[in-house]
Amino acid sequence: MKQSFLSVTILLILITDPLGNIPLFISSLKHVPGARRPFVILRECAIAFLVLVGFLFFGHVFLGALGLSDQILRISGGVILFLIALNMIFPGTGGRLVEDEVEGEPFIVPVAIPLIAGPSAITYVMLLMKSDPSRSLEWVGAIFAAILVTMVAFFLSGKLKEWLGPRALSAIERLMGLVLTAIAMEMLLGGLAQYLGNLPRYA
Repeated sequence: MKQSFLSVTILLILITDPLGNIPLFISSLKHVPGARRPFVILRECAIAFLVLVGFLFFGHVFLGALGLSDQILRISGGVILFLIALNMIFPGTGGRLVEDEVEGEPFIVPVAIPLIAGPSAITYVMLLMKSDPSRSLEWVGAIFAAILVTMVAFFLSGKLKEWLGPRALSAIERLMGLVLTAIAMEMLLGGLAQYLGNLPRYA
């Protein structure tokens, strides 16, 4: 099934989960002076964008060096995404990417990686390039749009937390988790089907 630019952008936004990451982001910048926070947000979003674009174009080289197949990438990506989605729906039961609090100013870790450019996002962009390399500029645009949404959410994080409140943010995160669960299962089952289909058959 051919994916549109809009569907890829929306899926990347769901995977990066800017609204759900607001509490962790606020905690990560707890010790950063207010005047410096805009610079930190811009820097971390730029690093996350470069990381995702780097894996978009050179992820296949990394996979080739490790001897990993596309099927294994889809299966492992589906498992990681499912664990993250599970944690979004039932906090504390699935995969947690970052700690609640970070001492000092964050640099690359944990905001750029893995809060924004996490393993599921990296896996997804590599699969995108593998599915249709001719649309690489579209994929770069989708990554940029998703990072832009994340950046806006981080800039407005304080106001959003105040306006929506913890319950609304939690409800939104759970809803995104439900959507990601379905996407994770599609990736996992699709990868398994490809892997089993490529197994040698004996008469």
